[in-house]
Amino acid sequence: MKHNEENRILGYYQTYKDTVYKLAYSYCRDKSQTDDVFQEVFYKFMRHSPRFRTSEHEKAWFIRTTINVCKDMLKSKWNNAVVQLEEWDSDHAFQEGSEDIFDELREIILSLPEKYRIPIHLYYYEEYSVREIAHLLHRSESAVQTQLQRGRDKIKSEIERSGKHETESRYL
Repeated sequence: MKHNEENRILGYYQTYKDTVYKLAYSYCRDKSQTDDVFQEVFYKFMRHSPRFRTSEHEKAWFIRTTINVCKDMLKSKWNNAVVQLEEWDSDHAFQEGSEDIFDELREIILSLPEKYRIPIHLYYYEEYSVREIAHLLHRSESAVQTQLQRGRDKIKSEIERSGKHETESRYL
């Protein structure tokens, strides 16, 4: 591999490593699967060495590829046959002083169904517009808007249910 190509790949890695990892974790909710997705996305990038027209196109490629790899992994026979050795203990999620507000919000978001979790992640963490999310997820803009609103409602309900609505609801 030429030195220029190595620098190009390293540059993309530095730029998109956090986006790919966070999105993969949002989909998989399992560290080992997230690591596998992360590795597969960058392997595909190195193997195909795509050229991008714009920075928006390159970011969209990484997000779309991450989503596709996650979907492929989650529907694989291997994934369905594996039993998780450790399950997250939801009884400890809202113990007083156990986590700060942002960690609790993150856990609530990760517990949402995929159809709400992914648009919320793309909208709030990746700062995509509703139109861009609709394009990336192959959904209508109205569907994305509805999923964002229902996701926010579910988050708000969970916060209120946990009894911490006074502090956290201002972040929604």
